[in-house]
Amino acid sequence: MPSDNKALRELYQLFSSIESEKESELLLRDILTPQELETIAERWQLIQGLGSGMTQRDTAKKYGVSISKITRGSHMLQHGSGGFGHFLKKLKMTRP
Repeated sequence: MPSDNKALRELYQLFSSIESEKESELLLRDILTPQELETIAERWQLIQGLGSGMTQRDTAKKYGVSISKITRGSHMLQHGSGGFGHFLKKLKMTRP
């Protein structure tokens, strides 16, 4: 699906219209399967660990996941679009 797809733009608009944690929960529980929601929550935990300065090995050990999952998250944190870094800072979850 191309990034200039109308449905994708509408999805971005949908997420930008969220005004509260409760609205986020309502939407995410309807739009994602329980497994997808769990996977995304796990990825966010890993990113928070890395953003706080934990090493990849320590993060993998703390959350009981493979180093390959950590490596992908670390790569996205360092070389992705900047979304993870933006939200870690916005939510004050980065190391000082």
